[in-house]
Amino acid sequence: MKPVKRRKLPPKLAKAMEYVYVILGAFIIALAFNVLLLPNHVASGGVSGISTIINYLTGWTPAYIQWAFNIPLFFAGVFFLGYQFGIKTFVGTMIMPLFVYLTSDWTVWTHEPLVAALFGGVLVGMGLGIVFRGKASTGGTDVIAQILHKFTNLSLGICVALIDGFVVIAAMFVFDIESGLYALIGLFATSKTIDLVQVGLNQSKTVLIISEKQDEIRHAILYKIDRGITRLSAKGGYTEDDRQILLCVIAQSEFSRLKGVIKEIDPSAFVVVMSASEVMGEGFNI
Repeated sequence: MKPVKRRKLPPKLAKAMEYVYVILGAFIIALAFNVLLLPNHVASGGVSGISTIINYLTGWTPAYIQWAFNIPLFFAGVFFLGYQFGIKTFVGTMIMPLFVYLTSDWTVWTHEPLVAALFGGVLVGMGLGIVFRGKASTGGTDVIAQILHKFTNLSLGICVALIDGFVVIAAMFVFDIESGLYALIGLFATSKTIDLVQVGLNQSKTVLIISEKQDEIRHAILYKIDRGITRLSAKGGYTEDDRQILLCVIAQSEFSRLKGVIKEIDPSAFVVVMSASEVMGEGFNI
């Protein structure tokens, strides 16, 4: 397989594309909120989940509630965490509630809570993944999580889980336990979809090979499969003999071919295969 080289965009166009990602992602999140999550009372964390609960209790417009939370949280983030938030995050913070307001009258896609939780979670994850590709965020409770992370010994993941968990528990009290469980499903779907958007479907494989016929295997990988390879120095744990390990990163579609080549050359080779969720460098399109 020949190396895949990506053509770099001019700096100004690349910067403009980041704003396009933020706007597109915010629109997808707002759409999922209005046509799936809000009508089915699925409060799957974040400011959008809080606005779902408050809307149910008071009838207030969700977009106004989100602005009321997002704007002070953004400035709190700037105060406590510095100016790394940037203007793109401010755009995401402001424009997502705007899209929520503009799509508030759109037709609801389903009144089945489970379907809404699954597909709403997927769409929210898709939107967030696109926003993250624009090197920004939509603000909200993520800011609280980052502040907690800074001033406590808790990891960022735990801080996010605590805040989203609080929203889900609140939903259980305001709606019912079933609604809270649907919210958990939505959160799970969101997290998995974010990974999918960030990493993509074409995961690569990291292969470690220990063999007495390293030269033959190395030659086959270089010239038959057309992939680079690295030799790592190692020492046997039992024999304490010096040996080398071959390290190769290949596309998932090439793995069966590599396995066949290794078996043909040395059926007794010791091979370890691991998933490489993201690979950067020549020969890989990321």
